[in-house]
Parts: sequence; C-alpha cells; structure tokens
Amino acid sequence: MTTTQNTPKTVDATLVSTDPFTGEEVGRVDVTPAEAIDAVIDKARDAQQRWAETPLAQRIETLKAAGPLLAEHAEELGELISREQGKTLAEGQGEAAAVAGGIAAELDRIAEALSPEALEDEHTRSVLHYDPLGVCVAITPWNFPVLMPHWLVLPALAAGNAVILKPSELTPLTGQRYAELLNRVLPDGVLQVVHGADAQGKALVAGAVDLIAFTGSRDAGRHIMQAAGKGLKRLILELGSKDPLIVLDDADVEKAADFAAMNSFRNCGQVCVSTERIYVHAKVADAFMDRLLAKTADMKPGHYTDADATMGPMVDARQKAHVLAQIEDAKAKGAKVLAGGSPGEGNLMPPTVLLGVTHDMDVCREETFGPIAAVQVVSDDEEALRLANDSDLGLGGVVFGEQAHAAQIARRLQAGMIGINKGIGGATGSPWVGARQSGYGYHGSREGHRQFCQLRVVSEAKASPD
Repeated sequence: MTTTQNTPKTVDATLVSTDPFTGEEVGRVDVTPAEAIDAVIDKARDAQQRWAETPLAQRIETLKAAGPLLAEHAEELGELISREQGKTLAEGQGEAAAVAGGIAAELDRIAEALSPEALEDEHTRSVLHYDPLGVCVAITPWNFPVLMPHWLVLPALAAGNAVILKPSELTPLTGQRYAELLNRVLPDGVLQVVHGADAQGKALVAGAVDLIAFTGSRDAGRHIMQAAGKGLKRLILELGSKDPLIVLDDADVEKAADFAAMNSFRNCGQVCVSTERIYVHAKVADAFMDRLLAKTADMKPGHYTDADATMGPMVDARQKAHVLAQIEDAKAKGAKVLAGGSPGEGNLMPPTVLLGVTHDMDVCREETFGPIAAVQVVSDDEEALRLANDSDLGLGGVVFGEQAHAAQIARRLQAGMIGINKGIGGATGSPWVGARQSGYGYHGSREGHRQFCQLRVVSEAKASPD
C-alpha cells in the first residue's frame, strides 16, 4: 500500500476528507458559507428557547436515548475515526465504545450537578438554580474526533442549551456522524454542525452566541479569547501543553519506562496529555533508557487495517513537518537520536527517542504533538522540578517514584492534573483542568458541568417565629 500526504482541501464548496496514510478520499461534506453562520445561530436560538422549557429530567432522558444508538453504531463510528484521523482500529473503536458505554452514567452525574440547591441561614432561604446559558459553540480538534466533541456537547445540551458544533476540518465526517446519531433523538435545531476552517470558526466566535467551548492550540485560544472579549462571551478553553514526566531515583524503572513509551507514542503522540518532556534521575537513567529503547523498538507504525500496527501516521504533512523540524533543531543543538528521527514514507513518523535535550531546544519549549520521547538526565529532585515547571503550559504531569516521595514532588508541579505512578486520569467525576496557559475554565466534573449554565440565586425571607 502506498502512502501519501493528507492535506484538507475544498472542492466545489465541499470539504474533502482523506485517509492520512493512503491519501485516498474518505468522503466529503458541504462547507458552511461564513455568511450563513448568522442564520445557523438564529435557528439555534429559536430551538434553544423550546429546549430550555423542557424539564431537566426530560432532557436527560432524551439524551440517554442516544446511548443505544451510539452503541449500535460504535464499530462503524470507530472505523470512521481511524480512517479519517489515522489512529489504529483498536484505538478508534475504543474511543467510540467509551463514548457510547459511558453516556448514561455521565448524564446521571450531569443531572445531579445541575439540580437546584438550597441554602439557609437564620433569616433567608436561597435556591441556586443552574439555568441554560443559551447558544453554545463547540470548536473541537481532530485527535479524538468523537470524545472531544462529546465532552463539550453532552453537558451543554443537558443544561438546556442549543449547540453549534464545528468539528475539525481534518475529521469532518466523524463529527457529522456523531451529531447525526444524537439528532435522531433531539428536537430540530438544538444541535447543528458547521463545517469549514478558520473563516467558519471566526464567524461563530463573532456571532451572537453565549458560550464558546474550544479545544485546540494555545495560539488559537488566544485569538478566540480576544475576539470573544468584545462581547464578554463566556469561554471554556482547553489549550496546548508540554507535559513533563519526572522519574525519581526510587522509581520502578520498568513501569516508568513502559509508561513513557506508551504516553509518548500513543496516537502517534497526538494527544493533549502526551509525555513531551522526560526528566530522569542520573541514578536510574541507564536502566530507564535501556527499557525505553526496548519498548520503542516494539512499536510499529502503519495503517489502521494492519493488525500488527501499534500506532498510525501523523494526521497530515504539516504536523509531520513540525515534528521533524523539532528533531532537526534538537540535533543541531547537541541532542542524540537513539531511535527513529528519520521521516517515514508519506505521513508515517517512527517513534523517536532523543537524549540530552535542553531547554534551549524547541522540543522542550513548544508543543510537539508527535511521537518524540525527549529525555534529560537530572542530578536531583530540585533540578527535575525546576525544569518541569519551566514552561508557560501546564495541562498535566506525571511523577514516578516511591509513593510518598512522588506525592511530595507531584504537589509542587505546576499543572492542572498530575498522576503518581500512573497517567493523569482522575477518579470518576474529576475535572479535566489545566493550569497556566493550558486552560481557561474546565469541564468534566460537577463544577465543570455547571460552567455550561447561568447560575441564578433566588432568595426569600424566612417567616419570623411567633
């Protein structure tokens, strides 16, 4: 099978989606003219007023009806994810199955979060109501083209808002199919899809909407924040990161290296909480590197139909070029390439291990979003912490070491989510939250669900005792 580059393109006002590995057309959708965005928003506004009048419990039950539909089509949806985005079939179908299987329980948690709360003191009884905001825009990325929209769309709809979803121009078919399945149970106009790129995104942000929920790059987030400020629109922004992994001198080296390989290379490194910087104590550095290189050698890039492939290609030629540029910059400044480093055919990019990286290299400063394990050996905990915190970004971070020791270090990491001897994922109901320039607002928790609402406090005086 030959490989080629994947470049999003429009043909006769249609957006063409192509397989990142083969370059073959997967399908196409109609581009939404930027001048039509206001009409889309008007339709959403009309539909939202009726949807908001529907009681919360009824909205929850309506949305729960989408669960069986998503489960019925999970295999098909998972394959579409892999065809458009490039990830392995196991990853694509796992993503679709996770969304379908978790929707009922997540809606129960949303319902609990949005139920009215009563507060009382000696003189006053107040009720906190979590009411709809209005029209919400969800602008979502290509790396998890069902999961990322779902995290934003579901709580927004449950809260009684209308939602306009703009999926990435690299994965429009997946976003369209997800919305089609939800729309089988939703009233007309409550969930609409807009297709396109920058022009459509800018028109949505400039439009008469109430909330913009965005997952993507820091630079794009800055532009959205600036544009939304003119109308004081609410924002939920999950932006880039440069997640560190600290391997302490008392770490289980094999487990740390296994995690480093998995979290640096899964989905070809195209994950917002990928491990992008590794700081390993000199005492365990040799053993760590031996294990990391052995695990790297087991990785096999390939097409999603290849049962032996453990990672797919980069999503497109531009993303691959960005990764290669970081590798060349690191090499020029003294880093050693111990595995990978050379471009594969088409959009394939082999897993790459760099040793001796420093913070004057782009690979330690700018988000990579590609399969690079960038390692720096440190002499002690303080050096590891200083380097790990030397970034404007702070979505996640991980520390491997003896439990109590690692916990002390973890509390000093400047990130929103920190894993100790594991990935950053929290217990059920934990928020997905960034620190520094990796986030503004958050979602995926009791408090996160409430960010899709207008809080109203209604208070009345309590009757005086006779």
